[in-house]
Amino acid sequence: MARILSIDYGKKRTGLAVTDPLQLIAGGLATVSTSELFDYLKAYIDREPVECIVIGEPRQPNGQPSENLVRVMQFVARWRKAMPAVPIELYDERFTSVLAHQAMLDGGLRKKARQNKALVDEISATILLEDYMRSRKL
Repeated sequence: MARILSIDYGKKRTGLAVTDPLQLIAGGLATVSTSELFDYLKAYIDREPVECIVIGEPRQPNGQPSENLVRVMQFVARWRKAMPAVPIELYDERFTSVLAHQAMLDGGLRKKARQNKALVDEISATILLEDYMRSRKL
């Protein structure tokens, strides 16, 4: 089986998470500079089989699009044109950052670690992927 990869897309940094090959467990992969994301993903897919990519669809709590949605849609369009063999799917990412901070608190991480935005992005991508995996099993 191939992996599922998730993206918590940000203006400066992007968090990534990936499943194991059997698609049972989601884990953080990396946080990369958004400007390097496309090349990073292409290189990763050359090394590891990826069934699909799930990218967070940024929405405000009331369901309205957030300011980052335009950037996400531009990335999605670029990906679909350049890499049609690996589908990319939008998935609601509301509250993933809040849940990431809560997971860090629950895990006992100190304040300095909780302020690490790259770690928050990677944990957010992992939560997004876990939610996506749960939704597929319903």
